[in-house]
Amino acid sequence: MIKILLLIAVGFVVWALFRSYLRTLNKPPVSTRESVVEDMVKCAHCGVNLPRSEAIYSGGELFCSPEHQKLGKK
Repeated sequence: MIKILLLIAVGFVVWALFRSYLRTLNKPPVSTRESVVEDMVKCAHCGVNLPRSEAIYSGGELFCSPEHQKLGKK
């Protein structure tokens, strides 16, 4: 009876290790997951910081929204 329980326990450990190995195959290596750092800029009207890609450039100034672009620099 002990031999059967031991065999089941060993089988479970092997199965768990195999599943863990398969999960690691699906994940890309950590070195390929580089985060892209983007410059932060300040709105000329309200002063809120936002990523440069989301800012609106107008008249040499950066704004956070079309409303602040219309209001202009404070």
